[in-house]
Amino acid sequence: MATDKRKKDLNNESIQSLQAFVLDLDREIFALRNDLALNRKLEKPHLIKEKRREKARTLTMLTLKQRSLIAGKEA
Repeated sequence: MATDKRKKDLNNESIQSLQAFVLDLDREIFALRNDLALNRKLEKPHLIKEKRREKARTLTMLTLKQRSLIAGKEA
C-alpha cells in the first residue's frame, strides 16, 4: 500500500518539482557513497538502495509526464 501512496504523491507533483526532487536524491546518494568511501562503513547502508529506487520511480514518473505533454501538444 505504501507504494500506491508514493505513486499518487509523485503523480500530483509538477515537472519542475520532480526535477528538483531528483537533484536532491542525487545529492543524498552522493553523500551516502562519499561517507561509505571515506569511512568504509555506513550506519544505515540500506539507504543507498532505497534512494536509488526512489530516484528511479521519480524519473519514471517524470518521463511519463513529459511524454504526455509532448503527446498533448502534437494532438
